[in-house]
Amino acid sequence: MPSRVDGDALVATDVAERLRAYYTRYYRDTLGIPGWRGLVDVRLADADYEAPRVARLERALGRPLRGLRLLNLGCGTGGFNVAAEEAGASVWGVDLDADAAAIAEARTRRRRVTRAAAEALPFREASFDVVYCVSTLEHVADAGRTLREVARVLRPGGLLYLHTPSRWSCFESHYKLLWVPGLPRWLGRAYLRARRRPPAFLDTLSLTTAGQCARMLASAGLRTVRVLDGDTDRAVGGPVWPLVRAYYRVSGVRPSIEMVATR
Repeated sequence: MPSRVDGDALVATDVAERLRAYYTRYYRDTLGIPGWRGLVDVRLADADYEAPRVARLERALGRPLRGLRLLNLGCGTGGFNVAAEEAGASVWGVDLDADAAAIAEARTRRRRVTRAAAEALPFREASFDVVYCVSTLEHVADAGRTLREVARVLRPGGLLYLHTPSRWSCFESHYKLLWVPGLPRWLGRAYLRARRRPPAFLDTLSLTTAGQCARMLASAGLRTVRVLDGDTDRAVGGPVWPLVRAYYRVSGVRPSIEMVATR
């Protein structure tokens, strides 16, 4: 009779194979990234990838996650859920992608993962202390409605941590490419084709600005309490990084919108 340890090992092997297949499709087939194998390997060992994100969230909130009820909005394959659980939070995840949600559910202890749209969250009002929304807002169909749902499920005094690429960034964080800020979509597609990258994924993105985001938060009934560095010092572009950094410093633009807001 197989032992529980053997069963856990089989589950871990199955999850690893599913993660490899999922991120191979994403990085190689959807985005056409030449170094896709290295990115897949990072995702397979995502404890090292997600632990710094937990620490970054705790710094942004000004307190540990232990004891908090946290919703990971757009949880993907659940790596952050696992790391946040290990930090002592009670974690729920939601994602619209069926494959990602299934993998996340398989790898988390309490299997608190639901497939749903961010615009219609399947949770009661005031359910969470924290909503973690990272690399999600640019993918939703209706950002304003999503933030209203976030406000609904946050308890009074609860906190939203929001991180999403800025429209004015010099780097496209999905394709991992230098980018002209505010590039029209048709020209972006042409640029991707010139770089021999599949452009279809670009049409799924809706990038916003810090000002637009602040207005949507206020309209949703959320008050911004902290604006963070938004990856300003993340070196990109190799030899042109000094020019990119100068653009950020002179313009005051942050490459990512990174905020904490409260209900």
